[in-house]
Amino acid sequence: MFAYLEGDLVYKSPSLLTLAVGGVGYEINITLQTYAHIQTAAKCRLYIHLQVREDAWVLYGFNDEEERATFRQLLNINGVGAATARIILSSLTTDELERAVAMEDNKTLERVKGIGGKTAQRIILELKGKLLRQKNTSSLTPARHNTTQEDALIALVNLGINRGVAESAIKKIDNISALTVEELIKQALRVL
Repeated sequence: MFAYLEGDLVYKSPSLLTLAVGGVGYEINITLQTYAHIQTAAKCRLYIHLQVREDAWVLYGFNDEEERATFRQLLNINGVGAATARIILSSLTTDELERAVAMEDNKTLERVKGIGGKTAQRIILELKGKLLRQKNTSSLTPARHNTTQEDALIALVNLGINRGVAESAIKKIDNISALTVEELIKQALRVL
C-alpha cells in the first residue's frame, strides 16, 4: 500500500518516530539501524511496510529498501513475527545477518534477544541463498532506473509467482532486449 513516506521528523526515539507528511502525522516503528541513519535529520524518507492486524494497522519504516526486503523475508519464516524481525534487524545489519546465514552461524543469531536455537536454525534454513539474491535483484533503487527485465520480474512476483521461478522463466526467453515489458511478462507466463 505504501512504498515510502517522506516528510518532517516531529518525534523520534530509537524504536518509534512520528513523520509529518502532508499535514498527517504517521507513527512508524523503526529499527536501531534506521534510527542511526536518521538520528540527526530533520526530514527523511522511510520505506514502509504496513502490517494489518485485527486490532491495528502498524507501520514499519526502514532507511533503505534492502532492510525492508530483509524484514519481509523474516516475516515469511514460521515463528518470526514483526516484533522479532525488528529486533533481529536492530541487533544485526543486513550484511551481518546475510553473513550469519551464509556461514550457518547459529551463535550470532542466538545472541539476538528472543531467538533460540531452533528459531536460529529455521532462519538459516529459510534464508539460505535468498538474502544475497535479493540484494543482487533489488527492484527499486533510487539511483538507477529499472530495466525491462527487472520490471517484468517485479510484475511476476507481484502476481504471486516465486521470484526464483520468475527469474528462470525470464532467462528462457530469447531476444529480451527487443521486447516490451508487457510482451516479456506474457512470454514468461507462457514459459511457466
